[in-house]
Amino acid sequence: MIRSKYAPVCFVAVLGFLASSPLSRAQEPNQPQQPMVYEDTVGGLRVIEEGQPPVMIHATLDEMKRFRETHPNARPGQVQGASTANDLSYHGGIGGIGIETAPKVYLVLWGSQWNNNDPSGEAAILENFYRGAGGSSWLNSVTQYCQGVSSGTVSCGSSGTHAGNPNGIFAGVWADNASSAPSKPRQSKLAAEAVRAAQHFGNTTAASNASVQYVIATATGNSSSGFGRQYCAYHSSTSSAVGNVAYTNLPYMTDAGASCGANFNGLGPDAGITIVAGHEMGETITDQFPSTGWLDSGGAENGDKCAWISSGQGAAADISLSTGTFPVQSLWSNAFNSGSGGCVLSYP
Repeated sequence: MIRSKYAPVCFVAVLGFLASSPLSRAQEPNQPQQPMVYEDTVGGLRVIEEGQPPVMIHATLDEMKRFRETHPNARPGQVQGASTANDLSYHGGIGGIGIETAPKVYLVLWGSQWNNNDPSGEAAILENFYRGAGGSSWLNSVTQYCQGVSSGTVSCGSSGTHAGNPNGIFAGVWADNASSAPSKPRQSKLAAEAVRAAQHFGNTTAASNASVQYVIATATGNSSSGFGRQYCAYHSSTSSAVGNVAYTNLPYMTDAGASCGANFNGLGPDAGITIVAGHEMGETITDQFPSTGWLDSGGAENGDKCAWISSGQGAAADISLSTGTFPVQSLWSNAFNSGSGGCVLSYP
């Protein structure tokens, strides 16, 4: 059974303008109303480069702490403290695509700056994490969300086409190291690299990119502006000759230290690498083209709602995968606790 809910939206503060839509009008026949962009919230949808689509920001630990201290109603697992609804609901997708039904993750090590220069071993950690995450009970919460249902749906049941969690979710790695990447790449440059990655991997049609995400990982000392202060990572999408391409900007996480997860919850100096990478992967699966997939009434995705929880239900922890043990955060499940919702490290 499909369950729908249209709850009133009450935000802490709203910056009163409409952002440009995520993709060009020519490629979004079923695009819903253009999304609001909220500036007085933690994480969520932001415009960071003029002329580019909005991005979904992963808040730093410091920003999340400040938000929870200044908004007493904000509890762990609920980013938007003044939101009246906890559930994620479906927002209609782009051309019927709102989630990744058969997700594939491609890792791109962008720039010659990676050559013999990976002090934290992040390339190997990321590759092993992605190789093991597919099919895990940790990622399985994404499978409760679907597309092909009405906007406002909060419980898919057996209806629609559900998000996937295949064992072979990791589809390949590309060391694009023949030339240097920009030292502080702008969003438009990251988007262009994602399109080049799609072409490199032979995904040259809209259909071949319909359930794919590209993780653009930058080398130590070469992260985009704002990393570690304004965000830990972000995901977005871009329209191109090869279709709509979903991608993540994944900076060199240990450069940010504790602000992006080093030693979070006692999980070790490299904890932020997979905490943040897992956050972005789960969000892209359930909201491939932000913000047209599954979000709550405050604009938070399944990762945002459970970011940087240090104790209690949904606290970040190590999980065991076939490729090793990795620190992760929990992901939001509408179905948890008999439909009350909550942050979970395992599903069902």
